[in-house]
Amino acid sequence: MFEKLKAHWKVNGLNLVLIIATFALGGSLCGYAARKLLLFTNLEKGIAWIIVYLLLVTLLWPLCVILISIPLGQFSFFKQYLIKVWKKISGRSHAKTSHKDVLNVAIFASGAGSNAGKIISASLARPHLSSPMGREMEKNVAKFEAKSGVYKVVLIVCNKPGAGVLTIAEKAGIPSLLIEKERFFNGDHYLPELQKHHIDFIILAGFLWKLPARLINAYPKKIINIHPALLPKYGGNGMYGRRVHERVIANKEKESGITIHYADELYDHGEIIFQAVCTVDEKDTAASLAQKIQVLEHTHYPKVIEDLIQKQNRS
Repeated sequence: MFEKLKAHWKVNGLNLVLIIATFALGGSLCGYAARKLLLFTNLEKGIAWIIVYLLLVTLLWPLCVILISIPLGQFSFFKQYLIKVWKKISGRSHAKTSHKDVLNVAIFASGAGSNAGKIISASLARPHLSSPMGREMEKNVAKFEAKSGVYKVVLIVCNKPGAGVLTIAEKAGIPSLLIEKERFFNGDHYLPELQKHHIDFIILAGFLWKLPARLINAYPKKIINIHPALLPKYGGNGMYGRRVHERVIANKEKESGITIHYADELYDHGEIIFQAVCTVDEKDTAASLAQKIQVLEHTHYPKVIEDLIQKQNRS
């Protein structure tokens, strides 16, 4: 049960304990406060007393939980939790274009970030259009065929200082997070930072580290990757970038392409979502094939992401 709660709320073990403690202490506090308030009435214990007591508990519970969450460091979580509860009660969560439908997305990347830039451009939630890059993106977005606005890129995660994707994030006005190996694999996997930004979905766009199991379990079926070949061929450890294209050409393949798939604990192994194909000509080099593959990536990845998120929103 606790593992399911951690995955559902996207928190680590310590935060889960603090959240449960906040629920318990907040409930106790609102019950105590309701009984104290009833002392100022002339009501005798009975049906009327119980009705008023339950009404007071209902009204006091959000305030008490928020008060307890502050010293326990869970204010951000409970603020979002109460907003979601209110939307469900008020029926706003069922609106076709409600804010809930716009998911917060993190892009994990290690390199130049060309795919990340295209994904940001295609995000119809329009990230930070006050920036120069944002205004340019708005022109690109206007040409994008979908019109629903289902995701917003709110965080760029990178494991390589000086990578081009960090410059893209800065120009777009999107926060970036530079991660280090020890904490990512053996620590808390940066789950608290993802929770802080309320990340709903993770997109890998040229991210070269294998994902730890706890991160995958925290985002079941909500982490996708793109690979520059037709899996299951030419995948696995070390198969990225130019190496893939060199191997394809060396084996005299007639076709190559892209594979978009769910991420799991193995390199290039998760369930396939989408593939697109291009021809490999006799005169192709690794560089020319890379250009063909990049066209497929930029054409299909943003659209597949949007379709997938829309489908998950409806489920």
